[in-house]
Amino acid sequence: MITISSALLLVALGASGTLASPVADPLAAAPAVTPAPSLDNVLQKRASCTFSGSNGASSASKSQASCATIVLSSVAVPSGTTLDLSDLEDGTHVIFEGTTTWGYKEWSGPLLQIKGNDITIEGASGSVLDGDGSRWWDGEGSNGGKTKPKFFYAHDLTGSSSITNLNIKNTPVQAVSINGCEGLTVTNMVIDNSAGDSAGGHNTDGFDIGSSSDVTITGAKVYNQDDCVAVNSGTDITFSGGLCSGGHGLSIGSVGGRSDNTVENVTFESSTVTKSVNGIRIKAVAGATGTISGVTYSGITLSDITGYGVLIEQNYDGGDLHGDPTSGVPITGLTVKSITGSGGVESSGYNVVIVCGSGACTGWTWSGVTVTGGKKYSSCQNVPSVAACV
Repeated sequence: MITISSALLLVALGASGTLASPVADPLAAAPAVTPAPSLDNVLQKRASCTFSGSNGASSASKSQASCATIVLSSVAVPSGTTLDLSDLEDGTHVIFEGTTTWGYKEWSGPLLQIKGNDITIEGASGSVLDGDGSRWWDGEGSNGGKTKPKFFYAHDLTGSSSITNLNIKNTPVQAVSINGCEGLTVTNMVIDNSAGDSAGGHNTDGFDIGSSSDVTITGAKVYNQDDCVAVNSGTDITFSGGLCSGGHGLSIGSVGGRSDNTVENVTFESSTVTKSVNGIRIKAVAGATGTISGVTYSGITLSDITGYGVLIEQNYDGGDLHGDPTSGVPITGLTVKSITGSGGVESSGYNVVIVCGSGACTGWTWSGVTVTGGKKYSSCQNVPSVAACV
């Protein structure tokens, strides 16, 4: 690399390589001055870096700020180590190739962390991020047993950041935590924890979203044993064109008892929930305070639901439908429309359950909701006139 001071010396030497006379020739043309490189050119010349093998994680973490493109090719992350890309320069492109693996250790994680502004994250064709969660699965999830690492912290991704075509497999517990993000798009992500159905997978949430705004998730496929999506707080969030299988469905909350208890303008649309405990669920914590407003469920297809087709409750306390509902977390401006679930609930389950506190469920729109096959819940409370427990 030629430094600026070296460039000036070369100008002085001239083409012959000898030092020019200090006495200026009045007839000679003034020497051309090479302009300093622009900031854009400097950024364009930042390196494209490829990391692989057992040293790939530590090398990538150390070098991340100097790389415009980071290629992670079959990286084997050591046990107890986070693949940490939380110090990226603006506009960095991160590409996963081959199979990324992690060593085994009982710890809280995360196994992967990425932060930054205008960050592009993508999975190359055939790539897999394999958590090999069966080493931790014991049927207890995050409630006990082995200490299990969370998988991917997609935190503080801002600007026009995007995550595309990531293929995530067998996470020990929760898969993707989206927190502190603004303007993030997630496209065609696969989270496949289906092996946990018979091997003790538990609390393997697909997407947990908190304190974020303007987040769009499109075309995701989630196979797991807990919430497909759980929006715990945030505004202007959309989940569209998704498939949820094996878990607890499309959830708001639980809301209440957190540092941020506001959920506004969240849309779930054009998606399928199948082979799951719940289809649609809104959980407001009993005795807590917060706000759930402007939530829309539209064009949702339900099938093979074992527990609740639609469950909206203001008496959640770590479990569903416990005790009397309270009004501290009102559910307002809710829209539930075009829900297709004819025969979609198993006979032991319940079709539609609504348990609201007094005056705490208002301004609802409810149309084209067909959810059958299960039982009618006999203890619905304060159901808005437009809706019905069936």
